[in-house]
Amino acid sequence: MITAILDTTVILHLFRKYPPALNWLDNQQHYDIASITWLEVMEGASSKLNQAQCRSLLRQFELLLLTAADQQWSMMQIERFQFSHHIGKEDCLIASVAYRLNLPLYTHNLKDMSPLLGSLALQPYT
Repeated sequence: MITAILDTTVILHLFRKYPPALNWLDNQQHYDIASITWLEVMEGASSKLNQAQCRSLLRQFELLLLTAADQQWSMMQIERFQFSHHIGKEDCLIASVAYRLNLPLYTHNLKDMSPLLGSLALQPYT
């Protein structure tokens, strides 16, 4: 059973073996990632080897695909927050999955995710 969703910021900390992230990750919990997070991480790979390392890390998490409703919600959020908060499409799409499933999104991007998700946006560690 899914307990929470991990944002790209958390996945990148895990990839870089950031000690607070590694200490925080509880393997007893079931964390998933949105397909947009998968795309963001893979897009940031600097080589084929780096891409393979990213893929290996990402395989630890179940992939949550976007629905038509997620995309509609994201479109409404862009209209609502683009100018006031400068929130981008990727953040809206990631947040849409947490919103639909009513699950916490662990992120270090509270500046963008809190307006979208309110109390569902949580910072997992410092």
